[in-house]
Parts: sequence; structure tokens; C-alpha cells
Amino acid sequence: MHFNDKTSTVSMFFIYFMISIIHEIMKNIPIFLLLFSFAASAQVGIGTTNPTTTLDVNGPLRVRSTVTNNRESVAKDSILVSDSYGNIQRISSKMVVQSHLKTFIKGGFSNTTVLSLTLSSGVVKIPFNFEDFDENDEFETTSSIFTAKTSGIYAVNVQIKSNASSVATNFGVAILKNEAVIARNGFANIGINLGITSVNVTPPIRSVQTLVKLDVGDTIRFIVYTDLINIGLISNKEDSFFTIQQVR
Repeated sequence: MHFNDKTSTVSMFFIYFMISIIHEIMKNIPIFLLLFSFAASAQVGIGTTNPTTTLDVNGPLRVRSTVTNNRESVAKDSILVSDSYGNIQRISSKMVVQSHLKTFIKGGFSNTTVLSLTLSSGVVKIPFNFEDFDENDEFETTSSIFTAKTSGIYAVNVQIKSNASSVATNFGVAILKNEAVIARNGFANIGINLGITSVNVTPPIRSVQTLVKLDVGDTIRFIVYTDLINIGLISNKEDSFFTIQQVR
């Protein structure tokens, strides 16, 4: 086969042009593979060659525009959140709100009879077993223990009313954090001797309140301390109760 000079020049130019194109494509292949990686399971990686989900973005994400939706149901059920590993998931708006609810609890006793308690070593747990409300579900009525779900500053208050007429050198109520007393209030039951018996003239109510810093998992409970062997508490909600409120 014979090529004249003009044909040879054109052929050589065409071959050079095709080599240049192939060269440019080959230079960009590594970048393409770096930005987009397709696995056998149709997983796509942007900025990574090892995607772990259907779409794995290794880097900032920007959405330039979205479609406006005014349906209330979408706001309730279609909120996207990102966990600590960067995984995007959908949860309801109610869960978002509940995860940041502050503590609001008021409780007392479930009945209105006199509650008789026997003391061991001068102290006894106050067995509060009723909740008027517990917005974050943190107080366990079977154990009478509050367990914090959120770190913060809490205002804690407790009041009891005794029906005991016995004289005692000390009778009080205390708040415990992680089984250590952090606040208490007590004083003697003073009696007047009437010959046959003595009458307690001391106010029957004991109360204490405090501010306390709690971390997640810290506990709060309440005790009575006295030198009496037995005491009776008035169980009416108006007389014996507790409150716990997160203030910060």
C-alpha cells in the first residue's frame, strides 16, 4: 500500500490527535476513580474509594435548593438527623423534642393513710411511689429513685409530715445524691410532760430543698433520719411530696 506525502501527513496528525485524547483520558481516570467508586452492590462513594452505604460522602455536604412542603405530617415524620458517625437517618419531630426535654417531676404517695416506717441505724428511705407527672420518665416508683437522663443543674425539694407524738432528740429529712447526703433539715421533737404522758409540741413538718449538679446516670433519693424506732408519715399529697426540676 502506497501513501503519498499529503496522505501520510494527515494520517500521522490523526494518530497524534487520538494519542493525545487517550492520554488525557488516562490522566483523569485516577481522579474519576477517587471521586466515584462503584461497588458490586451499587454503592457509590464521593471522596472515598471504600463506600460503606448506598451513598457515602466523605466531606462537607451542600444542598443549594430544596422543595418547600407545607404538610404538617412531613414536619412530624421526615426530619433528617446525623449521628456521631455521620449516618443520616429519619426520625419524628417528637423524638427530637423529647431528647431535649428538661426534667419536671412531682410525686408523693399513692394512698392517703398513715404510712408506718421502721428505722434501721437511725435512717429509712422515704418510699415515694406515685407521680403526679414525670415529663422525662426518670423517677422509678418501685425503688423511689430518680436517675438523671441529662446533665445539668437541678432544683430538688422534699417535704414530709409526721403524725408521731413521740419525743426525739432529732427528727429530719435529707436528700441523697449517689447515696451521699447533700442537703438535710432536722430538729428535735420537744414534748411537754403532762404527768401521765408527754405531748409533742414541735411542728410535724420537715422539708429541705437544694440545687445540685447532676451528670447522666446520677441518682437522687430521700430519707428520714431520727433516733426513733418507728415513725408515721401522713401520706396525703398535700402534706408529703417531692419535686425535681431541671433549671439548666
